[in-house]
Amino acid sequence: MADDILITSGLTLHYGGSQILNGIDMAARKGEITCVMGTNGVGKTSLLKAISGTHAFSGGSLTLNGEEITSTTAHAMAQKGVGYVPQGRDIFPLLTVRENMETAFACLPKSEHVIPDHIFELFPILKDFLNRRGGDLSGGQQQQLAIARALITKPKLLLLDEPTEGIQPNIIQQIGRVISLLREQAEMAIVLVEQYFSFAYDLGDRFYVLERGAVKMNGAKADLNREELLAGVSV
Repeated sequence: MADDILITSGLTLHYGGSQILNGIDMAARKGEITCVMGTNGVGKTSLLKAISGTHAFSGGSLTLNGEEITSTTAHAMAQKGVGYVPQGRDIFPLLTVRENMETAFACLPKSEHVIPDHIFELFPILKDFLNRRGGDLSGGQQQQLAIARALITKPKLLLLDEPTEGIQPNIIQQIGRVISLLREQAEMAIVLVEQYFSFAYDLGDRFYVLERGAVKMNGAKADLNREELLAGVSV
């Protein structure tokens, strides 16, 4: 469809001799949140790594904004409009909050090397902590910083890997509001990998459930039974 920012077809990925992804067909549309769910070890993080260019996929195809991507690097994918917030956040602990955000400038032309005001509207705490070191932030503050850094790259596709992991409930609610707002702005497609079922279900428009590196269930929220979806990710 015209609004498909991301399409994967038959995507496979290997780590060493092990096949981790087995022919993933998936689409993510502008203005929608696509949730990838499943138990630990089914390939959710590996799928985001393949899409982001962090790990080269070994077969199948990946189309981003109508352009087929055969092989590329994480930096090249970022320049093409993929914002990736990895599990564990990957904040630079010795750099300040400002310096962490400025690392996103590497993907942008020099004329755009500025932190937009809307970043601080989304995450007010970051404005207060601009000169604080990344390693001195709480887990929830680091997660906000990681998402802010990805948004500075002006992504067309935003990949979020377990954004609620190890975070206090009030920050989870704030991150949920930010993700909802980004969807309402309808300027990007969002792919969310999430174990916290209620958080994912409340936000999601479309769901893909993985099992052993393959899609075992998928569909729009309106077409899926909540209990069946919950059972599918709990086995």
